[in-house]
Amino acid sequence: MSRYTGPSWKVSRRLGISLSGTGKELARRPYAPGQHGQNNRRKLSEYGLQLQEKQKLRMTYGVSERQFANLFKKAGKIREGKHGENFMILLERRLDNVVYRLGLATTRRQARQLVNHGHITVDGKRVDIPSYEVTPGQVISLRERSKDLKIVKEALEAVVGRATFVSFDENTMEGSLVRLPQRDELDANIDEALIVEYYNKL
Repeated sequence: MSRYTGPSWKVSRRLGISLSGTGKELARRPYAPGQHGQNNRRKLSEYGLQLQEKQKLRMTYGVSERQFANLFKKAGKIREGKHGENFMILLERRLDNVVYRLGLATTRRQARQLVNHGHITVDGKRVDIPSYEVTPGQVISLRERSKDLKIVKEALEAVVGRATFVSFDENTMEGSLVRLPQRDELDANIDEALIVEYYNKL
């Protein structure tokens, strides 16, 4: 299954999370889409809850089913720490996510587009692979000719605060992943234990 490119607001309402990070989707209609969205009080099964949690995390980071499963397997090979937490940290290390965390884009989808179109450099070299795994200390920047992009300027103006595990210098337009994030610095709405249970049953 390829990466989802449909309307994100419907998915946000279906899963009960804001994929845009603004909360606008749920503020307007805080119920599932469709004719019976408001009246659907069906209780999910244990498998249904696990699947929903997996979809919440996958859609949040905007990765394909195959990439998601492969990254989960990779997290399982890390000896230190918990499987679920290591998995979420690997997702955070994706280049498109780091670009989003630095404030160069307002959404992860927009950040992925910046990377795909070759606007981003890592340690001075252009990288156009959104899934590139960023190492703490690597310098993330915009190509010289991309520093005047309107969407980047608008994104930087909209930044209210940044995660403590990234740093950004607006003068040089350079940033980096300072360290790996801790679990309490990541999405509190995700129960990664349910995702581990989901994959363990497959």
